[in-house]
Amino acid sequence: MKTLLQSLFALALTAALALPICAEPKHIYPAPEQAPADISAALLKARNTHRRILLDFGGDWCGDCQLLDIYLHQPENLKLLDAHFLLVHINIGHTDKNLELAEQYGIPLKKGVPALAVLDSRGRLLYSQRNGEFEAMRSMDPTSVRQFLVTWGTPRGDCSAVYINC
Repeated sequence: MKTLLQSLFALALTAALALPICAEPKHIYPAPEQAPADISAALLKARNTHRRILLDFGGDWCGDCQLLDIYLHQPENLKLLDAHFLLVHINIGHTDKNLELAEQYGIPLKKGVPALAVLDSRGRLLYSQRNGEFEAMRSMDPTSVRQFLVTWGTPRGDCSAVYINC
C-alpha cells in the first residue's frame, strides 16, 4: 500500500511539474483613479483627429479582458483601431471602482467584462454594451472584434437604429 501511495504521489508531482507555468497577466488597465483624466485627454485628441473613443471597462485580473487586448492588437484589428479610435482602458478594480463611469456610459458591470462603449469625437455615446457581448472572449475569435471595429469605426452621417444617442 505504501508503494502504491508513493507511486501515485510521484505521478501527481510529475504531472504538476509538467503543467505550463502561467505568466502574470499583462498590465493593461491603469490605476482606477486615472480614468477621468484619460477620458478627458481622449476627448480633446478625438476632437482634433476626428476619431471615435473606445472605452474598455475591465481589469488586469480578467482573462477575457486580456484576450480582448490581444485581439485588438492583432495586425488587421490594430490598423482599424489606430485609424478610427482612441482606446481608453478603464480599470474597474474587482467591480468596485469607476462604477459611476460605467453607469454614465451605460455599462452594466454585473453582466461581465470586458465591456465596451463607443463615443463620437465630441463625447456623445454611440454604443454601449448592454448584454455582456464581449464577456466571453474566450469563445470568440478575432473576426468578431474586427467586425465590431468596422461597424463602429466609420462615422455615419445619419442616426441609424444602432446608435444609442445621436
